[in-house]
Amino acid sequence: MKKYLRLILEVVMGLLLAGALAFGYWSYSGKNHIMHELTDASEGMTEAQEELEKLTKELEEAKEKLEEAEPASKQLAAVKDAFNNGVVLQDYEAFIKAQKGPVTSERQLGLGALRLLTKGAEDPETVSTFQKALEMAEWSSRLKSICAAQSALAAAGQKVKVLADCAAEKEDKAHKKGHAHWDYAGDMGPENWGDEFPTCGKGQKQSPLNITGPFEKSKDVLVVNYKEGPLKILNNGHTIQVNVEPGSTLKINKDVYNLLQFHFHRPSEEQIDGKPMAMVAHFVHKNADGKLAVLGVLLNDGKDNAAIQTLWNNAPKSEGPEVVVDKVKFDPSSLVPAALTHYSYEGSLTTPPCTEGVNFYILKTTVDIGKKQVMDFPFKRNARPVQPLNGRKINAN
Repeated sequence: MKKYLRLILEVVMGLLLAGALAFGYWSYSGKNHIMHELTDASEGMTEAQEELEKLTKELEEAKEKLEEAEPASKQLAAVKDAFNNGVVLQDYEAFIKAQKGPVTSERQLGLGALRLLTKGAEDPETVSTFQKALEMAEWSSRLKSICAAQSALAAAGQKVKVLADCAAEKEDKAHKKGHAHWDYAGDMGPENWGDEFPTCGKGQKQSPLNITGPFEKSKDVLVVNYKEGPLKILNNGHTIQVNVEPGSTLKINKDVYNLLQFHFHRPSEEQIDGKPMAMVAHFVHKNADGKLAVLGVLLNDGKDNAAIQTLWNNAPKSEGPEVVVDKVKFDPSSLVPAALTHYSYEGSLTTPPCTEGVNFYILKTTVDIGKKQVMDFPFKRNARPVQPLNGRKINAN
């Protein structure tokens, strides 16, 4: 009996010892786990504290910037209040209508700014005014005006995809050309212009055309009155262009168009019965209503042209701003033949954005240009392919 009792006591003592050991292990493990959790929590608190300090600092900086901007905001609000009655806008609109000369892109841009202050960004006329400034500035190669109008349209909530040159110029100054989104060859060639400039791809009255009969009778009478002035010439990355001061005009019947600029294409963009000439000079005009008319002078392989040589001698070799050539005068009429018989049709700009509603007058009489002079033109090819007629009539006299 004592033997069995002793055995039972030993078993009980063993179980108690095992229980004590198990309890101790569990106690130790629990404390260790708690310590880990406390450590993790402490590290999380530190990170949260650092993030809070960072956010607090950013908030303070934002508050400082807001305080700095507050005077400008108040000034802008005061300006908008001053223009709110619309009197200044009406006066400026009347001033523009009273001008005898062409409405420049800068004035159109100023009108847009006044409308933006007076009528706000939701006003359709505000958006339309800036869009007109874009189109006008493109012809004058005034990139600053274009970028300003583009920025204004973007600020007005419009999807601006007219000239990405502005953004491209900021993002990639090392690009070979400032006109980064269209060219005459490669991925940015004429067949792809419509990707960024919808009218180039979907327009139904596009230029240039293959001029071929039968023709309708033209009743338009042209009178060229160009005047000598300072030579203002530039290489805009796509052509050689000469800007003209006010005073030179093209009269179409009773309507007077002011000459803005003229530029060159190689070969001629227009074709006569499927054949292009060596080059063409396009003289771009605008009347008081803002309508454009282009006089085209076809340049045929022949004798050297003294007027062309003057231009080539002074034309910049690479893309850049307008150059006013010291002590050199130029008369645009030296490139225009005496006979003004012509072909005419309604078309478009031959470069992006390909705006339609442009009247073209292509003179039948050609002007000579020397073969070497053609070769000296800095662009091997800068002509848009001919476009579909789409039911249009070509007139002739």
